[in-house]
Amino acid sequence: MGIEEYGGGQGPQSDVLVVTTNDVPGYTVQQVIGEVFGLTVRSRHLGSQIGAGLKSMIGGELKGLTKTLVETRNQAMERLVEQAKARGANAVLMMRFDVTEAADVGTEVCAYGTAVVLSRN
Repeated sequence: MGIEEYGGGQGPQSDVLVVTTNDVPGYTVQQVIGEVFGLTVRSRHLGSQIGAGLKSMIGGELKGLTKTLVETRNQAMERLVEQAKARGANAVLMMRFDVTEAADVGTEVCAYGTAVVLSRN
């Protein structure tokens, strides 16, 4: 697996800017739309669980689980952007991820932030 498979975030052509900061230099918040989120729950793949169990005995990165988590975060982020766009936003400020175990069957990943309308200064 190459480094591109372990990354995430937006591509350069996204309609909605997503940042972890409270503001964006050169832009003014014209309207605060409110909280938006993207949520997904993924079950664990049996093969990766077995591999993770074996790997945990000898140590090292659990590459299968890492790849799954990256894919899950990216899906949550896509849903966040879809919700923001549907509500008329062109940006999401203060984006964060929350990750929890979902009843021992999978992992819940939630991307959340504040949807806003930005304009250039």
